This record gives sequence, structure tokens and C-alpha cells, in this order.
Amino acid sequence: MTSARRMRFEKGLLKVGEIAEEAGVRPSTVRFYTQVGLLEPISYTKGGHKLYERKTTIRKIILIKQMTTPKFQLADLKI
Repeated sequence: MTSARRMRFEKGLLKVGEIAEEAGVRPSTVRFYTQVGLLEPISYTKGGHKLYERKTTIRKIILIKQMTTPKFQLADLKI
């Protein structure tokens, strides 16, 4: 693990792929939720990669997955 990645991990900041893996969704799902305003990155790496706060973002993804049913569509959710 590189020192920059270790520092991010210790602070609880994860990139799209990392947050997707921990939350059990695809990276495209995280990007989509971000695009429609359900998730928001809290920072960016020097290379421009979005960074998400681990605990809060995973909780939101779980909540979105639980609330998205035939009765409730993504457009109905405002978190």
C-alpha cells in the first residue's frame, strides 16, 4: 500500500472503486448515485479522483439500496 493510499485509508477516505467494493455495488453505481445527487464526494486526489467518506457513504448506499423498490424509484429519494 502506498503512503498516500495508507493516509487516505487512515482518514476513512476511499475512491469510487474502493467504496463500491466495500458497499457491495459496482463502481458505475457509485458514479451514478453521485451524478444524480444522492452521494457527494468530500474531496479529490491530486489526480482528480473523487474521495468519499467511508462510513457515511456506505450507510447512504445501503439505505438507497433498501429504499429502491418498485414503489420507490431513485427519483423519489432525497437523502
